[in-house]
Amino acid sequence: MTRRLLAAALLAWAGLASAAPITIKDDRGATITLPDTPRRIVSLLPSLTETVCELGDCAKLVGVDRFSDYPAPVRALPKLGGLDDTGIEALVALKPDVVLLGVSARVIARLEALGQKVVALEPKSMADVQRVLGKVAQVLGKPDDARRIWNRIDGAISFSAQQLPPAARALSVYYEVDSAPYAAGRASFIGEILDRLGAKNIVPAELGPFPKLNPEFVVRADPQLIMVGQRSAGGLPQRPGWAGIRAVKDKKICVWVPAESDVLVRPGPRMGEAAALMARCLRQAVAGPVPLPTTPFNAPPGGMR
Repeated sequence: MTRRLLAAALLAWAGLASAAPITIKDDRGATITLPDTPRRIVSLLPSLTETVCELGDCAKLVGVDRFSDYPAPVRALPKLGGLDDTGIEALVALKPDVVLLGVSARVIARLEALGQKVVALEPKSMADVQRVLGKVAQVLGKPDDARRIWNRIDGAISFSAQQLPPAARALSVYYEVDSAPYAAGRASFIGEILDRLGAKNIVPAELGPFPKLNPEFVVRADPQLIMVGQRSAGGLPQRPGWAGIRAVKDKKICVWVPAESDVLVRPGPRMGEAAALMARCLRQAVAGPVPLPTTPFNAPPGGMR
């Protein structure tokens, strides 16, 4: 009898321990308290979706934004829209314990008014990615896993850098994230990966992570290599003055197909893969003209990121 009572007490204690509240400060500076480790999660940012899955809790996701498409299991989940058109009623109907989204999402105030627990996280630099990984792991009750995953990401970036020939480290690079044009500056996670690889980003950190540039800025900087998504690449040589840029003249333009662009622009667990893609591009540029993709451009379902 005494043993049975002791066992029951231990089980009760374990149940109380597992129900310990989780308190987290998000990137707005808001403090959110969850009564327990969440069992139902909505993610409205692809990098956060990938982070949840990398931490082993993909099965807890009950809904995602329209752009979340990796890993494969999330493609079958209800799609709840994007930053500006989230389906609030559909989201609430899923009864999530927590909603993970970006700071710039317009639905935060509305969701909180409806009683939803909202954690807003917005990684822009590599330090942000490491911090956000830790925050999501804290929400999921897996802080040790965050350290392990970050060490793997960091190690993969270092490995790609070590494999590059010295000549690749001297190339000046312009990385375009949008044809406006918006660029990846040195202050962004993309720019920081380029720095780790030894490339010379033409967009200085003081312009911000993803500044909108005057196209003449790129002409004057005259980069030796351009990295750009397949959607924007077609008309690039026809921009005023761009035909004279070294990268255009020498055909040293790395064009990312949509699946590659997704890896490169999402500040999350696949940054090691992003570094490998950029390193491949740098090696190709040193060897000569960079081959263009052989597959035609097809915008993925839901539009581009």
